[in-house]
Amino acid sequence: MDILVALKQEEAKFEKQVSTAQQQLDTVRAAMKLFGGMNGNKTTARRRKKKSAMSAATKAKIAKAAKERWAKYRAAKAKGKN
Repeated sequence: MDILVALKQEEAKFEKQVSTAQQQLDTVRAAMKLFGGMNGNKTTARRRKKKSAMSAATKAKIAKAAKERWAKYRAAKAKGKN
């Protein structure tokens, strides 16, 4: 009978540990949900817009320079055919 009592005491200890672990798991899951979802689910997470590396003015300058280079190339090509 002493073995049965000891086993019941061990069972009670394990039940308490399970309860504590479940509470900790619930806390972690709540934190994960707060920070954007579980299991890598990106649909619930806020999506951040990527910051542009260049300003609009810089992009415009680059586009203008490229157009000027192509115009110069086309003019030289047309000049060579005549």
